[in-house]
Amino acid sequence: MKTTYKNAIDSEITLTELMLPSHSNFSGKIHGGFILSLMDKAAFSSASKFSGQYCVTASVNRVDFLNPIEVGELVTLKARINYVGNSSMVVGIRVESQNIQTGEIKHCNSSYFTMIAKNDTGKKVKVPGLIIRDLNGLRRYLRSIEHIKMRNERKEAFSKKNFIPDNYEELLQGFNVKLELS
Repeated sequence: MKTTYKNAIDSEITLTELMLPSHSNFSGKIHGGFILSLMDKAAFSSASKFSGQYCVTASVNRVDFLNPIEVGELVTLKARINYVGNSSMVVGIRVESQNIQTGEIKHCNSSYFTMIAKNDTGKKVKVPGLIIRDLNGLRRYLRSIEHIKMRNERKEAFSKKNFIPDNYEELLQGFNVKLELS
């Protein structure tokens, strides 16, 4: 089977939504869970557009909420494929809010969602390869490779089978922890 390739631009999605009072938390700011839901929708849309398949979320790599989002602001999510594996894709998402009265735009968060392409029976399916056309695209692709490598190393080191507590004794110095292991 011949591999097909697509450009990252073929995966670009932009979602914009007005933030309503029903989206807010008890402090009057937009609830982080609501933003995560929008991010998941953007990741699904981007990955499905790129792969031509139904996609599911496999993991989310860190979400830092940098700036609060206010009721009445427009939130824009920009998503695109940064990396592809066999059936997996890493979608980079940037979230910005805009005050519609002043025009001020704030970067609210960025994150990376790993999505898996599935067929009608729920089996993983091969996705197109990624054509990289600029240094930013190359940087994003390589960042994903490094993240996957570090995640796998961490998973291995902290597995029940391989974990050696003595290897971390010095690391715990200076942390707010007291060990009373039995």
